[in-house]
Amino acid sequence: MFTGIVQGTAEVVAIEEAEAFRTHVVALPEAMRHGLEIGASVAHNGVCLTATAIDGERISFDLMRETLRLTNLGALRVGDRVNIERAARFGDEIGGHAMSGHVMAMAELVELDEAPNNRRLWFELPHALGRFLFDKGYIGVDGISLTIGEVKPATATRGPRFCVNLIPETLARTILVDRVPGDVVNVEIDPQTQAIVETVERVLAARGA
Repeated sequence: MFTGIVQGTAEVVAIEEAEAFRTHVVALPEAMRHGLEIGASVAHNGVCLTATAIDGERISFDLMRETLRLTNLGALRVGDRVNIERAARFGDEIGGHAMSGHVMAMAELVELDEAPNNRRLWFELPHALGRFLFDKGYIGVDGISLTIGEVKPATATRGPRFCVNLIPETLARTILVDRVPGDVVNVEIDPQTQAIVETVERVLAARGA
C-alpha cells in the first residue's frame, strides 16, 4: 500500500529493452533506499514496481507488458525523472489517501493555469472513468495524492475533465513541475470511491433501476 505522499524524484539511468518487456534502472538517493531489499515494492509515478537488483544507488525494476500498455513508464528515456514512494509501513503517518499502486489509465494534461505560488492543472480522462470523478474527491496523479478541485463532464467531442491545484511544496518535490499540455500522467482512482460507485451501480442494476 502507498499513501500518495511522494518522497522525492529519481533519475532513470539505464533501460534494457526486450520483447514486450523492459527493465529500467533508477538512481535512488540514499535516504530513499535505506533498508531497501530485493523484492520490495516502490512506486514509480504511482505504479507499484518490484526491486529486482540493487547495485549501490542503482536499483533495477522490471516492467511487464500490461504496465507498458497502461502507464507512462514505457515512454521514459534515460535522463527522465520519476516520482518515488516507498511502500507504507505499519505505524506510518497517512498524510494522503490509501493507494494501491495499480494505475487505471493515463490522462492528458490539456490546460495549465499559472498564478503566483499556485498552479492549476486540467486533465482529460477516458470516458469510462468519468463516473468516479467528484468535486473534492481524491485522485492519484503520477503517484501523488491530490484533491479534485472541479469536474467537467464529458461532451460529444471530449472525455471528462478534472483539475487539481498544486502548492509550491508539491511542485518542488515532484515531476508535476515539468508537466506541459500534451503530456500524459498516470491516474489511480481513489479505491474507496471506486468501490462505492461500483457497489451502487450493481445494486441499482439488480433493482432494474
